[in-house]
Parts: sequence; C-alpha cells; structure tokens
Amino acid sequence: MHLTIAGAGVYAHTGGQSFDAEQPTVVFVHGAGMDHTVWGLQARYVAHHGHNVLAVDLPGHGRSEGAALGSIAALADWIVGLLDAVGVKRATLVGHSMGALACLEAAARAPARVTKLVLCGAAPKMPVHPDLIQAAEKDPGLARDLIVDWAFGGRGRIGGNPAVGLWLSTTAQRLIDRAGAGVLASDLKACDAYANGEAAAKALACPVLLILGSADRMTPAKAGRAFAAMMKQASVVELANCGHMMMVEQPDATLDALKSFLGQA
Repeated sequence: MHLTIAGAGVYAHTGGQSFDAEQPTVVFVHGAGMDHTVWGLQARYVAHHGHNVLAVDLPGHGRSEGAALGSIAALADWIVGLLDAVGVKRATLVGHSMGALACLEAAARAPARVTKLVLCGAAPKMPVHPDLIQAAEKDPGLARDLIVDWAFGGRGRIGGNPAVGLWLSTTAQRLIDRAGAGVLASDLKACDAYANGEAAAKALACPVLLILGSADRMTPAKAGRAFAAMMKQASVVELANCGHMMMVEQPDATLDALKSFLGQA
C-alpha cells in the first residue's frame, strides 16, 4: 500500500491482503536501519487471519520517502499520522527495538488510538555507545557489522535461518546496507536520546505484551522484565536462546506469542 504522510510517500506492506475497514488493524514498526521485511512471517499470518496489516517502512527506510525522523517523539507522532492517513481510529501497535520505543510513545501520547501494544526487544532506556554512533556517521560498514554481531544470539550468528539457503547475519547486513546515507546514525541517536520510557510505560492504558530474548545483548531480558513491571497490564514472553532479532531468529515462537495476545487461533 502506498500512502502520503506529511507530503512524503510511504510504503506499508499489507501481508498480501487488501485493506478492509471493517477489520481490526495491526501496525508493525521496524527497528533502527531496518524496514518492513523483518516482519515477513508475522505480518502475512496476521493479515490472513482477520486483521488488516500495515508493516510500514519508516521515513527514509525501505520504500518510504523523506529523511529519517530524528527522535522517538517524531516517530510516535508519525505513527498516529499513519492511522489518520488510512482512516483507522484504533489499532494494535507492534514494534521492535527503536520501533518499540516509537510505539510505546505513541500509545502514551494517544491512548485512545491504541487497542493493544506489543514491544519486542525493548527496555525503558536504549543508550547507544558514542563509538557506535560515530562509526554510523563515519564508517557505516563497521557500525553495521558491530550491530549485526550483537543483534543475534549464538545460533543466529552461525546459521539456523528458517529460510533454507539464507544466513541470518548476512541478510541483516544487506538490509542495513540498503538504508540511505545517514539513516542508521539518525536512528541510533534517536534511541540514545529517548528518556521518556519509564513515564510512558506508567501512562499506558492498554494491555501490553513484551517479547524478550533470553540471549539479547542489546536490550537484556532483565531490563525488559523490569520494564513490564512499570506497566499496569503487561505480560511477558521470554524466548530461550534468542537474541535481539527475535522476529527472524525465532519467527515461529514470536508469531505464537503474538497470536495468543491477539486472540488468534
């Protein structure tokens, strides 16, 4: 689906189904340097089981136009603008990493627009080492390799891609390489600067699911569990032997957690 938000073209994958205004809507939001393709399995399943799906490319990512937005607050407002653009009053938001922070902030800012919230690989604060930000600005290839190394659990770094013939780490490297100049650095700075996680968590009015990876070195499961304790209606699913990229590292387990939360068979 091609949309226009704030004068810029936006692409949202619908999971292979036409948008139906009578169905509930689920919005999938990717993390730093990524695009909608990280949600391949989950988006397609949800779209074929009674929901509209909008797996978006954020501005400056994937097929969407414009510059990358430089703050979590701006991303949150953009998500609300997305709902306005498609005429959806309320939706479930599903976000990963930077996308999780954006969905969290959107739910806190516009509680009447969010039915449920799913946060994958999230913590109330996501500080980024200054050396990594500098690498993203001056040596994007180094930044890419560092991020990919840290993003996957042990199995994910040596193989085990559910898609035969593909390697998770190399696929992730190529995905980050597709991002435009300056996009990764902008994303990392946005994560590093975000300081409203705890306040937003306490303000949430909707049910929340946190999907955590037990081997996540970027947003450790311990931090995710503490995050959940700040919320009024939170549940946690922790995936064993899984790193930060649970949607592709353990796609079936991630989907199972999502299906249960959405009430799907």
